[in-house]
Amino acid sequence: MGMTITEKILSHASNCNKVTPGDVVFANVNKVMIHDVSGPGVMKVFKELEKKGKPMGKIWNPDNVWISEDHFVPASDRVSADNVIQLTKWAQKNGIQKHFKYGFGQYGICHTLSHEEGLVLPGEVYVGGDSHTNTTGALGAFAAGLGHTDIAYVLTHGKIWFKVPETLLFKLSGKRPAHLMAKDIILNIISDIGTDGANYKTMQFAGNVVDELEMEERLTLTNMTTEAGAKNGIIEPDTVTTEYLKHRTQQKFNLIKSDADAEFGEVFEYDCDKMEPSVAKPFSPENVVVVRELQNTEIDKAYIGSCTGAKLSDLRSAAKILKGRKVRVRTEVLPAAQSIYMKAIKEGLVTIFMESGAVIGPPTCGACCGAHMGVLGKGEICISTTNRNFPGRMGHVESQTYLASPMVVAASAITGKITDPRDIQ
Repeated sequence: MGMTITEKILSHASNCNKVTPGDVVFANVNKVMIHDVSGPGVMKVFKELEKKGKPMGKIWNPDNVWISEDHFVPASDRVSADNVIQLTKWAQKNGIQKHFKYGFGQYGICHTLSHEEGLVLPGEVYVGGDSHTNTTGALGAFAAGLGHTDIAYVLTHGKIWFKVPETLLFKLSGKRPAHLMAKDIILNIISDIGTDGANYKTMQFAGNVVDELEMEERLTLTNMTTEAGAKNGIIEPDTVTTEYLKHRTQQKFNLIKSDADAEFGEVFEYDCDKMEPSVAKPFSPENVVVVRELQNTEIDKAYIGSCTGAKLSDLRSAAKILKGRKVRVRTEVLPAAQSIYMKAIKEGLVTIFMESGAVIGPPTCGACCGAHMGVLGKGEICISTTNRNFPGRMGHVESQTYLASPMVVAASAITGKITDPRDIQ
């Protein structure tokens, strides 16, 4: 039997002719990312090693490492400010040039910069100090999140071990309705397989619906594979991939694809014609129902942001619904990167949002992770384009978050209740 795309990438990276699920390989890593939360944690690992007489020395390849300031910017407190200072000194000491600093032009959420800046390419092994590193697998790369100790090892040696994951294939077919977004599709999938349905497995997406999706919608699919416990999410690269990247990088890359006779652990088939706009109720991404079942649920806040729901295509989708209308609840829109913010201004999207009554904020993960820039109070209900909704995720432990697409969130902002976009247009 042949290999899947994930197996082929790991076999190349570990100099093996063939790998199968369950094999343990020592793979060379192409790119590494840390941010203002994981970075200080990695540095703490290095300090502990130094105390034990094992100084770090130089990192393996500064050109293949990049840093994002995204979780606690603008600095929410003194600790956050000190973390950025610590990160800056460490980057300068180690000669890391790709440091996307808040307040210095282009910056944004790490899982957005990875593709927006063409930092990760098809066929590469990319690891990051954040669980949603899976996002970038939409480019046809093996992208996975690692803990502080593993990232520290990669920074020192340029390689790490992986157990080759079994691949689950999700074939999406049919004609996707205009009101159905990738967020609806992935919520339905997670509802079916559960938040542990892909534990340490690959979730690979294929089918005519995937072929027709623009890159930013594909990124939503792979982003939320994390919520199903997957080791990585991936989509085979094609003309959509090459067209997207040619505007972002001049580097050559390898378009690896699964063998025709690749073996998958399980194949799931979905007819997207029959899907409806959906929402994940508190307190799990698998607690999914169609939006119209909740149409009388009143909300206190609508949030359009995060690596999942604030890409340029997400903002365009929300703006189509908000144009010429007024919001009835507190509504916040935070573009996922400074470059996206600027494009949204040029396209008039920001004007639409502001005229609707929404507040526009700087790129940050703050509200998504319940840290700052719009946390929820006790008893508040929010409908959000983000990816997690467990107790306390976006603020008070007694607040509630409903996960939905940018179109559903925008429609709900207008009515003040959870609303299907078809009932607005």
